[in-house]
Amino acid sequence: MSLPAIAPSDLSPRPPVPGTPPVAAPRVPAVSPLVPPIAPAIPSVAPMTPPPPPPGALSPPPPPSADKGPGLDASQLADLASRCAKLEQLDYFEVLLLERTATPADIKKAFYRESRTYHPDRFFHITDKQLKEQVHELYKRVTEAYYVLRDDTKRKKYVSDVTGPERAQKLRFTEASEAETKAAAKKEQEEQIGTHPKGRQFYQQAQKDIDAGNWSAAERNLKMALTYEPSNARYKENLAEAQKRLQEEAKSKGDSFKIR
Repeated sequence: MSLPAIAPSDLSPRPPVPGTPPVAAPRVPAVSPLVPPIAPAIPSVAPMTPPPPPPGALSPPPPPSADKGPGLDASQLADLASRCAKLEQLDYFEVLLLERTATPADIKKAFYRESRTYHPDRFFHITDKQLKEQVHELYKRVTEAYYVLRDDTKRKKYVSDVTGPERAQKLRFTEASEAETKAAAKKEQEEQIGTHPKGRQFYQQAQKDIDAGNWSAAERNLKMALTYEPSNARYKENLAEAQKRLQEEAKSKGDSFKIR
């Protein structure tokens, strides 16, 4: 059994029939969205504007001049040139700007002061060759001065040299000066205690007698010490002092004719 064919529906609008009022198309209400708009989770933040830089910060400070060196003002440059010009006539005290009566603490303080100003490491990047040479020569002499003056024995010998008639030849502490200083120190030690074991033994006993006021025993021991070291100036000096005290004691006792 066959089904009747269904004619397709004509969805296109039909033309109005003459004499029939037009029918308005049904109005479809607007449908609101199902999902409400979501507010942004993070509120907008206004960009932060950095504070303006202080006046003068926009341009970097000028680098130190290569002609003047790091931290040397005009007066320091003039002082450097003046000291280098007469460096060969200055003694070590004058190099460190000290008096000859300066203490070891003063000498150390002066050395560190000059080192802070004229150490060559502060001038390695300077292109001025003459300035570098001046700094090198002055710092070398400053170091040399400190090496000599910090040592009590060398300082004593140096003061004697630069205050004597041979000052011009004794301004620098050379290897010859080193040898002379060692020889002088050795000689002074020998004068203090002697070189011969027996001589030192009698001399030390004589010192104990002198401390005890026993001048007679001191005289005997000093004479024995001199038999071993007849040229020892210290032994002779102490013997003369002991004999002088004995004479004074004899006079005070009226025993000036006592035979010793």
